[in-house]
Amino acid sequence: MTALVRPRDLGEALATRAAHPDWMVLAGGTDLMVSAHHKPEPAGILDLWRLRDLGAITRTDRGVAIGAGATWLEVSRHADIVATWSPLALAAREIGALQIQARGTLGGNVGTSSPVGDSLPALLALDAELVLASVRGHRRVAYRDYCTGYRKTQLAADELIVAAHLPRPAPGTQLHWRKVGTRRAQSISKMMAAAAIVVDGGVVRDATIALGAVADRPIRVAAVEQAVRGLSLARASEAARAATLAAIRPIDDVRSTAVYRSEVAANVVARFFHLAGA
Repeated sequence: MTALVRPRDLGEALATRAAHPDWMVLAGGTDLMVSAHHKPEPAGILDLWRLRDLGAITRTDRGVAIGAGATWLEVSRHADIVATWSPLALAAREIGALQIQARGTLGGNVGTSSPVGDSLPALLALDAELVLASVRGHRRVAYRDYCTGYRKTQLAADELIVAAHLPRPAPGTQLHWRKVGTRRAQSISKMMAAAAIVVDGGVVRDATIALGAVADRPIRVAAVEQAVRGLSLARASEAARAATLAAIRPIDDVRSTAVYRSEVAANVVARFFHLAGA
């Protein structure tokens, strides 16, 4: 029979993780349970669902800290996140149905690290920083450095994801989010995009552009960010379209084609700059 531990606090969770790094970590379970019948039985399960130490959403001096155990329903309805970090709130509303949003967690999405994870481009565009913890201590990792390949991350075998910290956007920042799928609701993404565009006097001073489902991991598109700096919003829109097409190399798979993903990504990114000037 598979062992199961439901820790009382973070300390117990970290001790269990250190003692059993081969155990499956269960957050919301919305990804793991789908494929459970197609995988071997785990040696054990570390169940973090509703662990109090991981569930809080808290204002900080620099922005907001979102516990890894916070559900997408909680994220989508949190007034501060909706008002200040809208791409993450909008992404949260498109993660499955309400039942999935009420169970799935930020830590689960980040831990699974699927290239089509809806929250991940938003975390990139918002310059998130992750708190990772083990019995050895806590460390912070910029989310832009966290993903290292297809479902590969910097998370060590004895570590757990504790929280994501989002800094407050700079003055003049306009935030955008878009998901494209087969249908409006409950759809696995063909492409997602998020942007933080700093505008001053109609000129792009800075931009962070993130895409999902166009590579083996969520990516920031540095070529677009460089191409638009110093341009008017009208010129930036076309420059962003061209730079996106040149920079990304999506694949064909069962959900979409590389050509479709490239064209849609370029159009969506260009539209972000059009919207910024509206």
